[in-house]
Amino acid sequence: MAEVGQSPADAAGRGAPRLEMYGVAKRFGATVALDGVDLVVPAGEVHALVGENGAGKSTLMKVLSGAIQPDAGSMRLAGRSYRPRNPADARRAGVAMIYQELSLAPHLSVADNIVLGVEPTRMGLVRRGQARRCARDALAQLGHQDIPPDRPVGSLPLAAQQLVEIARALAVGCRALVLDEPTSSLARADVQRLFDLVKRLRRQGLAVVYISHFIEEAKQVADRFTVLRDGRTVRTGDAAAVSVDQIVSMMIGRRLEQLYPRSHRRPGEVIVEVEGLSSGRCATAALALRRGEVLGIAGLVGAGRTELLRAVFGLEKVRSGRVRVAAYVGPASPVRRWAQGAGMLSEDRSGEGLAVAMSVADNLTLSKLPTSGPLRLILPRRQDAAASRWIDRLNIRCRGPRQELRGLSGGNQQKVALARLLHHDVDVLLLDEPTRGIDVASKAEIYGRIDELASPATGGPPKAVLVVSSYLPELLGICDRVAVMCRGRLGPARPVELWDERSLMLAATGGEDGP
Repeated sequence: MAEVGQSPADAAGRGAPRLEMYGVAKRFGATVALDGVDLVVPAGEVHALVGENGAGKSTLMKVLSGAIQPDAGSMRLAGRSYRPRNPADARRAGVAMIYQELSLAPHLSVADNIVLGVEPTRMGLVRRGQARRCARDALAQLGHQDIPPDRPVGSLPLAAQQLVEIARALAVGCRALVLDEPTSSLARADVQRLFDLVKRLRRQGLAVVYISHFIEEAKQVADRFTVLRDGRTVRTGDAAAVSVDQIVSMMIGRRLEQLYPRSHRRPGEVIVEVEGLSSGRCATAALALRRGEVLGIAGLVGAGRTELLRAVFGLEKVRSGRVRVAAYVGPASPVRRWAQGAGMLSEDRSGEGLAVAMSVADNLTLSKLPTSGPLRLILPRRQDAAASRWIDRLNIRCRGPRQELRGLSGGNQQKVALARLLHHDVDVLLLDEPTRGIDVASKAEIYGRIDELASPATGGPPKAVLVVSSYLPELLGICDRVAVMCRGRLGPARPVELWDERSLMLAATGGEDGP
């Protein structure tokens, strides 16, 4: 396959392939998940694997890790035929997967986690001293001798836990490392440290596959990229030779004319008012949210942004201060907030935002079930009809209202969560990381829906939207005003035109108080 931005001389000058996948195919019933995918990663290269949710990235990596067996195709590792029977077989061969949800035993020590499954033993007993030495050696390769081998992993920050999982991969002789959405839950400073670590691993000769929905980050850290679409390899090329827009166009198969649509908005009356609020990590916050506007809250992970939204919605106890939603002031609970016209989309989609074992229709209508008669019997036919309307309006890709939610991609699950708020017809939408972990095309659809809510083309009453996001381009693209939370304190909301990424980050880190 021809490569973007790569001459034949450049291709010939690369190192020998460490990881090779050719013509990999996988079908699940009538669904074609992979249709002849190629992926080649030389030693000492960081290779970005990008594509929409459902493009085939996860299935390809499951084949690589031995979690599923391909229907066709071949693989080679370090020049030898490679076909793992299971994940343990792949790990022994030198292929390590670091998933977005870390697979650590939090009650065990750092050393125990690093040697888990490959413990050094003598006469059936684990040699603790040798295990600690192995852990120290692996952490030293990462330049992190500061992590104590005897400390319980559960007591470490998330970024340090991620390092422990990478150290575990190195401890068994990792030759190919896959990082799946490694920055989705990291603070900005930890992201940069991770990038430095990835470059260090590249210099050590590892082949690194980097999977991310943050295309800017992928370009920053990767040498080359491969785009998957509909289970096929669309393009492979030099990451420095293409723009973010070009990669996005390859991913979705068309030009993305406007990622951040913005209609003419006319903010109206204040519908949410927060004064002197203190709750959890949120030390003090004051804001006024108007109809017809999108107000964004920036800040580092752990600054108190999520606690602020949860307190407004009644999920967190308010230590002090006052919250008014519409005309209501006083004790709050989620049930009361739904009745008052406010709905919340949680950042923890699978943990508390959705019931993934239930159907699309059940999830979409849970807060406002169609019932009939004095016994308030649920009418499945009306429930399916209501769900079908939102499936069509939000372009939710599913087999129908009765499909289990767990079978949908992350982007489509997020659309279901947003559709529930729209089905309930709330006036106030509290959105916590609304596009985390979803692909660019799904992000564009959600941005378009947010814009329509704040400025409806139908002439109906505009909604008020409060957005918490760690993705600064998102806040600058969709918001009318942005406030920054730093160490539990919320700064004043200023027009988005007065902010840029640098000033937002300075305010979030305490460097400056805004533009």
